[in-house]
Amino acid sequence: MYPNDYICDMMQKIRLTLLFYSLFIATVLAQTQDKVDFLKGSILIEIQPTTKKIIGTVVYEFEVLNAVDSVFLDAKNMSFKAVKLNAKKVKYHTTNERIIIAKKFKKGEKYSLTLNYTTIPKQTVYFIGWDAATEHGQNQIWTQGQGKYTSYWLPSFDDMTEKVEFDMSIIFDEKYEVISNGTLVKTEKQQANLQKWTFDMQNPMSSYLVAFAIGNYKTVAQTSTSQIPLNLYFYPEDSLKVEPTYRYTKQIFDFLEDEIGVAYPWQNYKQIPVKDFLYAGMENTGATIFSDAYMIDSTAFIDKNYVNVNAHELAHQWFGNLVTEVDGNSHWLHEGFATYYALLAEKEIFGDDYFYWKLFDSAEQLKLAAENGQGEALQNDKASSLTFYEKGAWALVMLRNEIGDKAFKNGIKTYLENYKFKNVTIKDFIIEMEKASEKSLANYQSEWLTNKEFPIENVKEFLSAKAISLASYYQLKAQLDSNSNDHSKKEIFTKTFLETSSSALRKQIIQTTPQEQLSDTVFKQVLASDDVLTRQGLIINTTKIPQHLKSQFETLMNDNSYVTIENALLKLWYNFPEDRKKYMETTKDIIGLPDYNVRLLWLTLALVTENYNSLKTKEYFDELGSYTSPTYSPEIRQKALLYLHQTLGLTDEHLKNLINASMHHSWQFKKFARALIDDVLKDEDYKNRITALLPMLNSEEQRYIKSKL
Repeated sequence: MYPNDYICDMMQKIRLTLLFYSLFIATVLAQTQDKVDFLKGSILIEIQPTTKKIIGTVVYEFEVLNAVDSVFLDAKNMSFKAVKLNAKKVKYHTTNERIIIAKKFKKGEKYSLTLNYTTIPKQTVYFIGWDAATEHGQNQIWTQGQGKYTSYWLPSFDDMTEKVEFDMSIIFDEKYEVISNGTLVKTEKQQANLQKWTFDMQNPMSSYLVAFAIGNYKTVAQTSTSQIPLNLYFYPEDSLKVEPTYRYTKQIFDFLEDEIGVAYPWQNYKQIPVKDFLYAGMENTGATIFSDAYMIDSTAFIDKNYVNVNAHELAHQWFGNLVTEVDGNSHWLHEGFATYYALLAEKEIFGDDYFYWKLFDSAEQLKLAAENGQGEALQNDKASSLTFYEKGAWALVMLRNEIGDKAFKNGIKTYLENYKFKNVTIKDFIIEMEKASEKSLANYQSEWLTNKEFPIENVKEFLSAKAISLASYYQLKAQLDSNSNDHSKKEIFTKTFLETSSSALRKQIIQTTPQEQLSDTVFKQVLASDDVLTRQGLIINTTKIPQHLKSQFETLMNDNSYVTIENALLKLWYNFPEDRKKYMETTKDIIGLPDYNVRLLWLTLALVTENYNSLKTKEYFDELGSYTSPTYSPEIRQKALLYLHQTLGLTDEHLKNLINASMHHSWQFKKFARALIDDVLKDEDYKNRITALLPMLNSEEQRYIKSKL
């Protein structure tokens, strides 16, 4: 038995130790790690999909630039089995955020740090199709590091300024395809049905760009003019979608290498479609992961193609991956640049008129935002995507216009070469462009980088000078603004429409002009033409179809565009009830875009069309309802839920699928589902039914629904 004073003394020592430990941890969590340079990371992970567990080992080699008494890595909610420094056990501390190795590290010394860990990441790694609810879907695993943090599955660095050469080995079921950054150097058979894939990288990158994707894939191989391997992945059932999806890929690659003036900086380039992706695409180093909603057939190409996303993510391989922002204040150097170079690639493919009208559309969005008090400076790290992407691209358009092509291209090349595999600020970029142009860019910075407003008058002047069709459009607007007579307006619209050869201007006139101000001459010319986009614009903007143009409008159902077919079906069905069955029969076998736009509309109309295949009504209803389930993509589920909610209502099964959607990892779909739940809960019957469903929900779903009741 210890005496009381001894116990008090021991308690005091424990309190002091805990206080010291807390202060130490707080200090480490608040600091950056600029005195240590991590050089190489060798990763081995085994993934257990049914439990969503990752068992990993990573060996880091690092050099101490200045003496420090600790090093740390970001490691969220990880359990460590063993930690070794230079092959010897070392003491370490962990928090929910980091692992800290407390030891005196000597300046100039190199060390090897081995971490054995397990984790069940709550984000960043997404397991698609492994739950019972989605067992009929495609089984996949994929990562999204940017904005979600690689440190949820790999002890690594949330700080973008720590660049490491990462090599990755992954152990998984041999029947799947495993894809990661770098070159696949070997595969090795493991026990049971497992295999190990080993990938090699040759140059350093920020941790958020480390990625892998696992699924059932085939691949088409291409080679760039500079002999870079281009690997285009697809699902086995999507072989007919490969060409339209990846159309122009080699041309885009060759163009960007030439336009940027710096060789592609990585060993190869892969593109991998995945289910339920969070964004359009993500530019992981040498391995872009993108939404399979862009896997399209030739008919869909006019409506929604992958060309812009393809070029945007490829441009990031230079702007973001090779040269990386120091922090969010310089995010323009990533997104504005990728958006700009993607537009240049589209200009190369689709022509000047297309390019300038895309800039016009962008300018209109930015103008509206500014008018609504939502204008933002490009150097604001909290700015919106509209600012970083669209205003960012415009800033480069106008910089090039100000300093000229030669100085611009020379400046870009020098910037990339001087900062390759490093981090930069906007100031660094401006210095390089001032050197290249031999002029001050102070006024440019004031107008485009620090100004919250959007200089729309300068933009109009620029667009008018670059594109005759846009000059005509601005002239048209001026004429309309000074004329209040509807008959005169109709004549002005007709004259401009007939005089222009620009498809973009014609579409703009058709889509933005009130139907009553469009003449019969315009209607007939559009309907007689083979300009798919102008025809599409007409049917989108038409509410009442004139009887004498009925047969011409019916030809739109045969257009090479699923958006046109969808709108034609709906508008013709609405305007001509006597021919509804004919329209339904014409489109009964069309699925449409990857979001099933035509099929979902068709099923909805089939359910509300009087005396149409009444014996199949339940079959149609069940099919429409099935598309609300987790088997399908968020885009399909959202459309199906909306159609059912707006027409026949939601069954208990649909409500369960809606509640399931409210937990989805895609924030956009999750937001939609939660808004719809709020809406249906206003109805007492729905509220009672949802309450009765509580015992059938999982704990997370129950917690959320109880909070809403």
